[in-house]
Amino acid sequence: MLRSSATAATDQGALTLSEHLVGSVERITFHNEETGFCVLRVKARGHRKPVTVVGHAATVGVGELVEAGGAWLNDRNHGVQFRADMLTTSTPTTAEDLQRYLGSGLLRGVGPSCAQRLIASFGTRIIDIIERRPHEMTRVHGIGMATAQNIAAAWAEHRALKDIAAFLHAHGIRGILLMQIYRTYGAGAIEIISANPYRLALDIPGFEFALADQIAMQLAIEPTSRVRLQAGLANVLAEAVKDGHSGLPADELVRQASLLLDVPEDELRPVLDAQCQAGLVIPDDLDGRPGIFLKSLYGAEHFIAQRLKDLAKGVHRWSGLDAGDVVAEAERAIRVSYSPSQRQALMAACRSKVLVVTGGPGVGKTTLVRGLAHLVAEHDLSIALCAPTGRAAKRLSESTGFPAKTVHRLLEASEGGFRRNAKAPLACDLLVVDEASMLDIRLMAAIVRALPDNASLLLVGDVDQLPSIGPGQVLSDIIMSGVVPVVRLKEVFRQERESRIIAAAHAINSGLVPDVDPKADSDFYFVEAETTADAMAKIAILVRDRIPRRFGLDPIRDIQVLCPMNRGRLGTYMLNGELQQLLNPPGPDSIHRAGWIYGPGDKVMQVRNDYDRDVYNGEVGIVREVDRDVGEVSVAFDDRLVVYSFKELDELVLAYAVTIHKAQGSEYPAVVIPVGFRQASMLRRKLLYTGVTRGSSLVVLVGSRAALEQAVAAEEDPRWSRLQVQLQA
Repeated sequence: MLRSSATAATDQGALTLSEHLVGSVERITFHNEETGFCVLRVKARGHRKPVTVVGHAATVGVGELVEAGGAWLNDRNHGVQFRADMLTTSTPTTAEDLQRYLGSGLLRGVGPSCAQRLIASFGTRIIDIIERRPHEMTRVHGIGMATAQNIAAAWAEHRALKDIAAFLHAHGIRGILLMQIYRTYGAGAIEIISANPYRLALDIPGFEFALADQIAMQLAIEPTSRVRLQAGLANVLAEAVKDGHSGLPADELVRQASLLLDVPEDELRPVLDAQCQAGLVIPDDLDGRPGIFLKSLYGAEHFIAQRLKDLAKGVHRWSGLDAGDVVAEAERAIRVSYSPSQRQALMAACRSKVLVVTGGPGVGKTTLVRGLAHLVAEHDLSIALCAPTGRAAKRLSESTGFPAKTVHRLLEASEGGFRRNAKAPLACDLLVVDEASMLDIRLMAAIVRALPDNASLLLVGDVDQLPSIGPGQVLSDIIMSGVVPVVRLKEVFRQERESRIIAAAHAINSGLVPDVDPKADSDFYFVEAETTADAMAKIAILVRDRIPRRFGLDPIRDIQVLCPMNRGRLGTYMLNGELQQLLNPPGPDSIHRAGWIYGPGDKVMQVRNDYDRDVYNGEVGIVREVDRDVGEVSVAFDDRLVVYSFKELDELVLAYAVTIHKAQGSEYPAVVIPVGFRQASMLRRKLLYTGVTRGSSLVVLVGSRAALEQAVAAEEDPRWSRLQVQLQA
């Protein structure tokens, strides 16, 4: 076996001869579980001191045996490294390595002290004990039967993940999204993927069709096979849904699938016709063109339309009340004087069982709801208040004095759907849904399904904000249909008129560039930055120094950077890394997982709905503790503490910077928004308007005036939907 010393590598700079290195992992300096890229400190055979190995491994643990093929390089910044073009890991064989391996947080519930006791009792037989005779672990002090079974289950999951990673690696794909694949398919993942690799692109968010296609080609699936053509059509339709559409024109679907699959359109049309005949997708008119819809979304839009029309026909509980008396009573209850449009909205709420109230910032939507809530209570009726996000629900509760929940919590979300439905409806006479522009088709269908027949529904929101992240444009379609009564609140209240944030938001919404000239004691600022590097530097100074010092705000809790997109130097990925280094640098308690570094004090966001933990996509919290002994991270979401195992940290991302889409429904004391030309593809009027209206006390735009002008002028692309037509039918 050919080996070169680190000294030789230093002298020569780089050796081109391929070498082989074997050793055990001493420390994981960095590991990105999405890409597999890792930097390891390895106790290598033939080397007195640990060496640095750089390569790719889907999974890796401290103490594991590493075999690597590659070459020594002398990196200008990091010194001597072994750059591995081939790197494999396997279970350690010595007692010392096994103890470090098991105690590294690999298995939930097994920390360093527990691993030490296990090795002391079983030595190198411990893996066999865990796999075949886990009950014998109860002989070890502190381990009961439940703990022993949990350790065995965690080990089985770990082995399954290793097998999936090896399978993907054998087909030229690094172990991306391993946990999601395992959660979706379980231990039978390899069999399911082998039978139809295209399911990866359809079932696993973030798994690209091209990668599934790569596996399929290696499994000898023909380029023109029916399974591939069906998958290509399904993938295009699924991507359209991710972009907010509920369907696509048939010719557009075939055109995009033809480009994706590199096959003629004529070969795809018979396959699409067969899918329609089989009921897998639904054909129907789409703005005068033949359209194709996902079956579930088509049915949901039809159900929403019919249910809203049925609800509107019912008898209103307040039908006998005088509308003028109701307005006066509400004004007395909360000691305000309503504007003309607010009075109109309140009177409409007494007549219409289904009502939409919309309007921009500062027009008194929340004040209207507060008066209505007090009015309902005084007439011995029950009201339920909800909003799509936790922050919006909390703000609604604080402003009205009545309890409010997220939509998911109100409907009692579970893994299989919602416990509240037509058979177990909500117990309320009036349901108020705030921030209704965020409702997608599926969530709106769940709301109206759970609403009792005798209840009224009030949708409150700003229709000019971004539509939902999910498919559809529910609030806009309901308003445009003309079927449901709509009241637009127009008058901006005096104290709000004095806010430059409100003035800027209304200007942007009207297609006008807001006044960005500096003014003393303002709540809206524009900081010029012509280059990306300059913008990044100024954002850092604003968040760390200038805003906290001038306005007395906490840089982590109170200031939120909002980005048009994730990628790019002014995207969330780059800015989160920069801001973490400035505000809460990683320390000895930090842990590398899922491409991020997490430590106590870090600001994080949940990125998928977790019904078991009752924490939902978009909720922001603060890391309180990293416990290496049990392999867990504790995160505080407001007054709730949620615990994650190290393997579940792919549910979190850093949240010093988040996208404007993710910030919908939330409000922050201070907001900083980068506005640059490199974001032009995403930065449009509604996006900018939504971002500006997230700031309650301070908004700072950082970038170029030309990019700002371009953003204000650019309108959103329309979404394909049939809800408006269904309502008008």
